[in-house]
Amino acid sequence: MSFSEDYFHELTSLIRQIDAQEIERLVQILRDARLRGGRLFVLGVGGSAANASHAVGDFRKIAGMEAYAPTDNVSELTARTNDEGWPSVFESWLRVSRLRREDLVLVFSVGGGNEEVSPNLVRALEFTKSTGAGIAGVVGRDGGYVAKVADACVIVPTVNPAHITPHAEVLQAVVWHLLVFHPDMKAPAAGGGGSAE
Repeated sequence: MSFSEDYFHELTSLIRQIDAQEIERLVQILRDARLRGGRLFVLGVGGSAANASHAVGDFRKIAGMEAYAPTDNVSELTARTNDEGWPSVFESWLRVSRLRREDLVLVFSVGGGNEEVSPNLVRALEFTKSTGAGIAGVVGRDGGYVAKVADACVIVPTVNPAHITPHAEVLQAVVWHLLVFHPDMKAPAAGGGGSAE
């Protein structure tokens, strides 16, 4: 097989292994948050930050849900990183956003965060837990800290250790598009259009 054929074979295998029931649980958590007037905060680093930005647009436009990503404001993000340090950057942003019990934090991450890699996700979720807000994730590998504390967490299985990052990030996009077009999430006024790009 060529590299391209092999890569697509891996993706096909991943999609077959995704836990559809966990996605359905995530849909209900999102729907419940929207019904109670909660906001959605999407966190990600690197490629997952780019996915967070795109997902926020889709949740707002297609699902009719108030949504934000801290990485969309590079001035605030870099000021907080410079003045307060990287580990606390998302936590402090959520504090200023007045995160409350009705809200939901959705994390896109390859590793799911730990104290050495993506400690900013760990600190943000510790704070989120203290407020009573919901936690969800779409993550790779074993899910790291996100999988340990989330109310719903879709874990992208590893089929090729050399492709963990691209597989996790592409499946984040597959899952969030499924979420916003799910019949229980799609806003009636959204029509049948495409993404919010």
